[in-house]
Amino acid sequence: MSGLLENKNIVIMGVRNKWSISWGIAEKAAKEGAKLIFTCEAAKSIENTKKLVCELGDFEVIECDVSVDESIERAFDKIKQKYGVIHGVSHGIAHAFTEDLRDEFIKTSREGFLHALNVSAYSLVGVSRYARELMTEGGSIITLTYLGGEKVIKNYNVMGVAKAALDCSVRYLANDLGGEHIKVNAISAGPIKTLAAKGIGDFNTILEAVKEKAPLRRNVTIEDVGNTATYLFSDLSSGVTGEIIHLDCGYSIMGL
Repeated sequence: MSGLLENKNIVIMGVRNKWSISWGIAEKAAKEGAKLIFTCEAAKSIENTKKLVCELGDFEVIECDVSVDESIERAFDKIKQKYGVIHGVSHGIAHAFTEDLRDEFIKTSREGFLHALNVSAYSLVGVSRYARELMTEGGSIITLTYLGGEKVIKNYNVMGVAKAALDCSVRYLANDLGGEHIKVNAISAGPIKTLAAKGIGDFNTILEAVKEKAPLRRNVTIEDVGNTATYLFSDLSSGVTGEIIHLDCGYSIMGL
Protein backbone atom coordinates (compact mmCIF):
# COMPACT_ATOMS: atom_id res chain seq x y z
CA MET A 1 0.00 0.00 0.00
CA SER A 2 1.13 3.52 -0.72
CA GLY A 3 -0.54 6.87 -1.18
CA LEU A 4 -3.87 5.82 0.36
CA LEU A 5 -4.23 9.24 1.98
CA GLU A 6 -2.80 11.46 -0.74
CA ASN A 7 -4.49 14.88 -0.93
CA LYS A 8 -6.20 14.37 2.43
CA ASN A 9 -5.89 16.91 5.26
CA ILE A 10 -6.09 15.10 8.59
CA VAL A 11 -6.18 16.59 12.09
CA ILE A 12 -4.31 14.59 14.73
CA MET A 13 -5.33 15.27 18.34
CA GLY A 14 -3.62 13.63 21.31
CA VAL A 15 0.06 13.12 20.47
CA ARG A 16 2.16 13.48 23.62
CA ASN A 17 5.27 11.48 22.71
CA LYS A 18 6.45 8.72 20.37
CA TRP A 19 4.74 6.08 22.51
CA SER A 20 1.31 7.70 22.12
CA ILE A 21 -1.28 5.73 20.20
CA SER A 22 -1.94 8.93 18.25
CA TRP A 23 1.72 8.94 17.19
CA GLY A 24 1.24 5.53 15.57
CA ILE A 25 -1.73 6.95 13.67
CA ALA A 26 0.18 10.08 12.61
CA GLU A 27 3.25 8.13 11.52
CA LYS A 28 1.28 5.79 9.26
CA ALA A 29 -0.92 8.58 7.87
CA ALA A 30 2.17 10.59 6.94
CA LYS A 31 3.67 7.57 5.16
CA GLU A 32 0.46 7.24 3.17
CA GLY A 33 0.71 10.83 1.94
CA ALA A 34 -1.63 12.72 4.27
CA LYS A 35 -1.14 16.39 5.10
CA LEU A 36 -1.29 16.44 8.89
CA ILE A 37 -2.38 19.19 11.26
CA PHE A 38 -1.58 18.56 14.92
CA THR A 39 -3.24 20.05 17.98
CA CYS A 40 -1.94 20.29 21.53
CA GLU A 41 -3.64 21.34 24.74
CA ALA A 42 -1.67 24.46 25.66
CA ALA A 43 0.32 27.14 23.88
CA LYS A 44 3.39 26.31 25.97
CA SER A 45 3.39 22.81 24.46
CA ILE A 46 3.42 23.92 20.82
CA GLU A 47 7.20 24.14 20.43
CA ASN A 48 7.78 20.75 22.03
CA THR A 49 5.12 19.19 19.83
CA LYS A 50 6.70 20.77 16.74
CA LYS A 51 10.05 19.24 17.68
CA LEU A 52 8.35 15.88 18.03
CA VAL A 53 6.48 15.88 14.72
CA CYS A 54 9.15 17.51 12.54
CA GLU A 55 10.59 14.11 11.64
CA LEU A 56 7.26 13.23 10.03
CA GLY A 57 7.22 16.38 7.93
CA ASP A 58 6.67 20.12 8.01
CA PHE A 59 3.31 19.98 9.77
CA GLU A 60 1.51 22.71 11.66
CA VAL A 61 0.70 22.54 15.39
CA ILE A 62 -2.30 24.46 16.74
CA GLU A 63 -3.41 25.01 20.33
CA CYS A 64 -6.71 23.33 21.22
CA ASP A 65 -8.01 22.70 24.74
CA VAL A 66 -10.90 20.32 24.14
CA SER A 67 -12.43 21.09 27.53
CA VAL A 68 -13.23 24.62 26.31
CA ASP A 69 -15.63 25.13 23.40
CA GLU A 70 -14.09 28.48 22.47
CA SER A 71 -10.67 26.88 22.16
CA ILE A 72 -12.03 24.19 19.83
CA GLU A 73 -13.74 26.84 17.73
CA ARG A 74 -10.58 28.95 17.48
CA ALA A 75 -8.50 25.94 16.47
CA PHE A 76 -10.83 24.89 13.68
CA ASP A 77 -11.20 28.50 12.51
CA LYS A 78 -7.41 28.59 12.08
CA ILE A 79 -7.49 25.31 10.21
CA LYS A 80 -10.26 26.58 7.96
CA GLN A 81 -8.41 29.78 7.15
CA LYS A 82 -5.27 27.91 6.07
CA TYR A 83 -6.57 24.62 4.65
CA GLY A 84 -10.20 25.30 3.80
CA VAL A 85 -11.21 21.67 3.98
CA ILE A 86 -10.28 18.65 6.09
CA HIS A 87 -10.90 14.99 5.38
CA GLY A 88 -10.18 13.35 8.71
CA VAL A 89 -9.87 13.82 12.45
CA SER A 90 -8.13 11.48 14.87
CA HIS A 91 -9.46 12.17 18.39
CA GLY A 92 -7.06 10.52 20.83
CA ILE A 93 -7.80 12.50 23.99
CA ALA A 94 -8.87 11.16 27.39
CA HIS A 95 -8.14 11.98 31.01
CA ALA A 96 -9.22 11.09 34.53
CA PHE A 97 -7.84 12.08 37.89
CA THR A 98 -5.29 9.57 39.17
CA GLU A 99 -7.11 9.09 42.48
CA ASP A 100 -10.20 7.98 40.56
CA LEU A 101 -8.22 5.18 38.95
CA ARG A 102 -6.67 3.87 42.15
CA ASP A 103 -9.66 3.39 44.45
CA GLU A 104 -13.08 1.74 44.17
CA PHE A 105 -15.31 3.18 41.44
CA ILE A 106 -17.99 3.86 44.04
CA LYS A 107 -15.67 6.44 45.61
CA THR A 108 -15.40 8.50 42.41
CA SER A 109 -15.91 12.17 43.20
CA ARG A 110 -18.53 14.22 41.38
CA GLU A 111 -15.73 16.47 40.13
CA GLY A 112 -13.72 13.48 38.91
CA PHE A 113 -16.72 11.94 37.17
CA LEU A 114 -17.62 15.14 35.32
CA HIS A 115 -13.98 15.78 34.40
CA ALA A 116 -13.51 12.31 32.88
CA LEU A 117 -16.77 12.50 30.91
CA ASN A 118 -16.04 16.04 29.70
CA VAL A 119 -12.49 15.45 28.47
CA SER A 120 -12.84 11.85 27.34
CA ALA A 121 -16.33 11.74 25.81
CA TYR A 122 -17.98 15.13 25.33
CA SER A 123 -14.84 16.46 23.65
CA LEU A 124 -15.56 14.19 20.66
CA VAL A 125 -18.97 15.83 20.30
CA GLY A 126 -17.48 19.33 20.44
CA VAL A 127 -14.68 18.50 18.02
CA SER A 128 -17.08 16.82 15.57
CA ARG A 129 -19.38 19.84 15.60
CA TYR A 130 -16.63 22.16 14.39
CA ALA A 131 -14.90 19.61 12.16
CA ARG A 132 -18.18 19.04 10.34
CA GLU A 133 -18.08 22.54 8.87
CA LEU A 134 -14.72 21.80 7.23
CA MET A 135 -15.63 18.36 5.90
CA THR A 136 -17.35 19.68 2.80
CA GLU A 137 -16.02 16.77 0.73
CA GLY A 138 -17.05 14.15 3.27
CA GLY A 139 -14.60 12.70 5.75
CA SER A 140 -13.75 10.31 8.55
CA ILE A 141 -13.68 10.95 12.29
CA ILE A 142 -11.88 8.39 14.45
CA THR A 143 -11.70 8.15 18.22
CA LEU A 144 -9.89 5.76 20.56
CA THR A 145 -11.82 3.65 23.03
CA TYR A 146 -11.18 0.57 25.17
CA LEU A 147 -12.84 -2.67 26.30
CA GLY A 148 -13.27 -1.11 29.75
CA GLY A 149 -16.31 0.69 28.36
CA GLU A 150 -18.02 -2.66 27.74
CA LYS A 151 -16.75 -4.84 30.56
CA VAL A 152 -15.30 -4.27 34.01
CA ILE A 153 -11.52 -3.88 33.87
CA LYS A 154 -9.79 -3.67 37.23
CA ASN A 155 -8.64 -0.13 38.10
CA TYR A 156 -10.17 1.40 34.95
CA ASN A 157 -13.12 2.74 36.94
CA VAL A 158 -14.50 6.09 35.80
CA MET A 159 -12.60 5.86 32.51
CA GLY A 160 -14.71 2.81 31.70
CA VAL A 161 -17.85 4.87 32.17
CA ALA A 162 -16.36 7.64 30.03
CA LYS A 163 -15.48 5.16 27.27
CA ALA A 164 -19.02 3.75 27.36
CA ALA A 165 -20.33 7.29 26.78
CA LEU A 166 -17.76 7.75 24.02
CA ASP A 167 -18.84 4.52 22.31
CA CYS A 168 -22.48 5.58 22.34
CA SER A 169 -21.55 9.06 21.10
CA VAL A 170 -19.85 7.45 18.09
CA ARG A 171 -23.13 5.85 17.06
CA TYR A 172 -25.21 9.01 17.47
CA LEU A 173 -22.63 11.14 15.66
CA ALA A 174 -22.46 8.59 12.85
CA ASN A 175 -26.20 8.96 12.40
CA ASP A 176 -26.08 12.77 12.49
CA LEU A 177 -23.22 13.08 10.01
CA GLY A 178 -23.79 10.16 7.67
CA GLY A 179 -25.95 12.18 5.31
CA GLU A 180 -22.96 14.46 4.75
CA HIS A 181 -20.73 11.50 3.84
CA ILE A 182 -18.83 11.77 7.14
CA LYS A 183 -17.97 8.48 8.82
CA VAL A 184 -17.52 8.22 12.60
CA ASN A 185 -15.84 5.16 14.09
CA ALA A 186 -13.86 4.09 17.15
CA ILE A 187 -10.84 1.84 17.47
CA SER A 188 -10.97 -0.24 20.64
CA ALA A 189 -7.29 -1.05 20.97
CA GLY A 190 -5.96 -3.55 23.45
CA PRO A 191 -3.70 -2.31 26.27
CA ILE A 192 -0.59 -0.46 25.08
CA LYS A 193 2.20 0.99 27.21
CA THR A 194 1.62 4.72 26.96
CA LEU A 195 2.06 7.64 29.33
CA ALA A 196 -1.66 7.56 30.10
CA ALA A 197 -1.55 3.83 30.87
CA LYS A 198 0.86 4.47 33.74
CA GLY A 199 -2.06 5.85 35.73
CA ILE A 200 -3.82 2.47 35.71
CA GLY A 201 -2.87 0.23 38.60
CA ASP A 202 -1.44 -3.25 37.84
CA PHE A 203 -1.20 -2.35 34.15
CA ASN A 204 1.59 -4.84 33.52
CA THR A 205 -0.67 -7.59 34.83
CA ILE A 206 -3.28 -6.61 32.23
CA LEU A 207 -0.67 -6.75 29.48
CA GLU A 208 0.42 -10.24 30.48
CA ALA A 209 -3.15 -11.50 30.75
CA VAL A 210 -4.01 -10.26 27.27
CA LYS A 211 -0.83 -11.72 25.77
CA GLU A 212 -1.62 -15.10 27.32
CA LYS A 213 -5.31 -15.28 26.36
CA ALA A 214 -5.56 -13.41 23.05
CA PRO A 215 -5.81 -15.71 20.02
CA LEU A 216 -2.78 -14.04 18.41
CA ARG A 217 -0.81 -14.50 21.66
CA ARG A 218 0.56 -10.97 21.67
CA ASN A 219 -0.37 -7.41 22.57
CA VAL A 220 -1.42 -4.87 19.99
CA THR A 221 1.03 -2.12 18.96
CA ILE A 222 0.70 1.52 17.95
CA GLU A 223 1.68 0.38 14.45
CA ASP A 224 -1.38 -1.90 14.41
CA VAL A 225 -3.55 1.06 15.37
CA GLY A 226 -1.94 3.20 12.67
CA ASN A 227 -2.80 0.59 10.04
CA THR A 228 -6.43 0.38 11.12
CA ALA A 229 -6.78 4.16 11.31
CA THR A 230 -5.38 4.47 7.79
CA TYR A 231 -8.04 2.04 6.58
CA LEU A 232 -10.76 4.09 8.29
CA PHE A 233 -9.41 7.36 6.86
CA SER A 234 -9.15 5.90 3.37
CA ASP A 235 -11.80 5.22 0.76
CA LEU A 236 -11.40 1.50 1.47
CA SER A 237 -13.76 1.93 4.44
CA SER A 238 -16.38 3.86 2.46
CA GLY A 239 -19.29 1.85 3.89
CA VAL A 240 -18.11 1.64 7.51
CA THR A 241 -19.54 4.00 10.13
CA GLY A 242 -20.79 3.87 13.71
CA GLU A 243 -18.53 0.92 14.49
CA ILE A 244 -16.40 0.05 17.50
CA ILE A 245 -13.56 -1.91 15.90
CA HIS A 246 -11.87 -4.24 18.38
CA LEU A 247 -8.15 -4.18 17.64
CA ASP A 248 -6.89 -6.35 20.48
CA CYS A 249 -5.41 -9.47 18.86
CA GLY A 250 -8.75 -11.16 19.45
CA TYR A 251 -8.81 -10.84 23.23
CA SER A 252 -12.36 -9.44 23.31
CA ILE A 253 -13.85 -12.61 21.76
CA MET A 254 -12.59 -14.85 24.55
CA GLY A 255 -14.58 -16.23 27.47
CA LEU A 256 -12.90 -18.37 30.11
